[in-house]
Amino acid sequence: MEFILPLATLAVAQLMAVISPGQSFLVVSRTALASGRSAALTATLGMGIGSVFWAGSAMAGLAVLFQQAAWIYIALKIAAGLYLLFLAINLWWHADDKMDVGQAGKQQLHFSAALRLGFLTQIANPKVIVFFGSIFVALLPAQPPLWVMAATLAIVFVNETGWYAIVSCLFSATKSRDAYLRAKPWVDRGMAGLLALIGGKLIVDAR
Repeated sequence: MEFILPLATLAVAQLMAVISPGQSFLVVSRTALASGRSAALTATLGMGIGSVFWAGSAMAGLAVLFQQAAWIYIALKIAAGLYLLFLAINLWWHADDKMDVGQAGKQQLHFSAALRLGFLTQIANPKVIVFFGSIFVALLPAQPPLWVMAATLAIVFVNETGWYAIVSCLFSATKSRDAYLRAKPWVDRGMAGLLALIGGKLIVDAR
């Protein structure tokens, strides 16, 4: 019972962090609008896997390594910023393109592509490992039991995939998608601008 309260606190704190808007929200909502619920849910799965990767890395002491070898963290932030800028430029460049939609009225996006998009988007947020490192130190013992570690990773995965599954369902509704198709150039450029701001901030922060 001694670990129930820390795990519950961790679950609430991490869920609040997940709900906070950022590049993950932009990518999932746009995927849902353009490619439908299945593609967005697949991207959500990739983000869940990415979150577990960062959480597991924090448990393995990677956050401590980042503190001791700051250049590794800086390099990761720059790489992440460049990836988000790449997404932004690609989205802006193709904003005026007509969507190649299938019979269901959605842009076709293969399972592997959607999964990779979600995973890389989550990996492109190295601040997550700092968050995990901080909250794990604050709430968990230095050497937690194996079941506590497993429960922590499960909480992280469920929070991430659960929230973005809701986002996927909301933005994949027919009315939402039809509105997106009508305003695609402006929506894509707006999302590209936000992604570019986030990516640029990561690079600037790395300095």
